[in-house]
Amino acid sequence: MHCLEYTGPTAAENLAWEEALLLHAEESGGPELLRLWELEQPAVVLGAGGCVAAEVCQAHCQEDGIPILRRASGGGTVLLGPGCLCFTLVLRYDRAPLLHDIRRSFAYVLERIITALAPEVRLHLQGSDLTLDDRKVSGNAQQRKRRYFLHHGTLLYAVQAADYARYLLPPPRQPEYRRLRSHEQFVTNLPFTAAELRRRLLQNWDAREPFDPRPLWPRVQELMTEKYAQDAWHLRR
Repeated sequence: MHCLEYTGPTAAENLAWEEALLLHAEESGGPELLRLWELEQPAVVLGAGGCVAAEVCQAHCQEDGIPILRRASGGGTVLLGPGCLCFTLVLRYDRAPLLHDIRRSFAYVLERIITALAPEVRLHLQGSDLTLDDRKVSGNAQQRKRRYFLHHGTLLYAVQAADYARYLLPPPRQPEYRRLRSHEQFVTNLPFTAAELRRRLLQNWDAREPFDPRPLWPRVQELMTEKYAQDAWHLRR
């Protein structure tokens, strides 16, 4: 598997890179890939079908200069930023027949993450989340094409739970295990450094061959122009 440890200068550009990597693989039949990245500044990111008014505290975001963005994958609204390592996998369906099934594909990926972080922590799979002591440490989403799919997720290791309460409203749809808990009561951090998380993921997925992202830059710029630099996309709902 190829590896790419690259974080672009803005949150919007990083979302464009996510989609560009999937489109490149789908169109070229390119290699499977693990990307690791982490924003230096916070950003709120909705899923493709998310509703800004129902999921984001817009006044606090505006007051603090926090961008409100939208990704191309599904799932709920997240707060990205320092202390939140993002991982992205671009995988072929033909690596395992079960990957055609969405629920089983989430389990396939997340069980690998559980293994990568064991035995120091015992994580549990709760739908598309990973939990530690019944508190969320990882949220995940997918974007799927005909031959490849993109799975991306977060690993929380040094976030401030109060920031979630400031910028995110209680989600309209909540997993049963959340039990209506506040953001402060619901999320927690993994007991690892970012460097250790990166090392374990790269090792677990055997991602050793560097990926050259430069040929994808025109596609990233195209996606920025069409979508990720446009409020019409980010604030459409």
